[in-house]
Amino acid sequence: MTSPSPSTLALVTLVVRGYDEAVDFYTRALGFELVEDTDRGDGSRWVVVRPRGAAHGTGLLLARAKNEAEAAAVGAQTGGRVGFFLHTDDFGRDHARMTAAGVRFLEEPRHEPYGSVAVFEDLYGNRWDLLQPAGA
Repeated sequence: MTSPSPSTLALVTLVVRGYDEAVDFYTRALGFELVEDTDRGDGSRWVVVRPRGAAHGTGLLLARAKNEAEAAAVGAQTGGRVGFFLHTDDFGRDHARMTAAGVRFLEEPRHEPYGSVAVFEDLYGNRWDLLQPAGA
């Protein structure tokens, strides 16, 4: 007999240099909303952002690096591969808005059978796909 599995991936941790710079980038440049920012009393904070309008979607827990090993992982958490996928229902709109906000795209937009896509970097160098799936 198998046990039931959870139905939602709630959070993914992203190790960052600093809370405020990360919140600024994700809310201003990517248009995410700040869901929670709670002081934990020990100099750390519980900071969650997620794409605006995704009330029940996966959020990012922005965790400030606490030691050298964590600091070394900032921007390289996926070994240089695209590790995050940001879906959109209007690729042109979001690509233009993000470009105007200073987001660094590593390539020109591509139109593939699976949708429109362009790879970009966050402020730490983590690679993301901005993706409008085909038919969306």
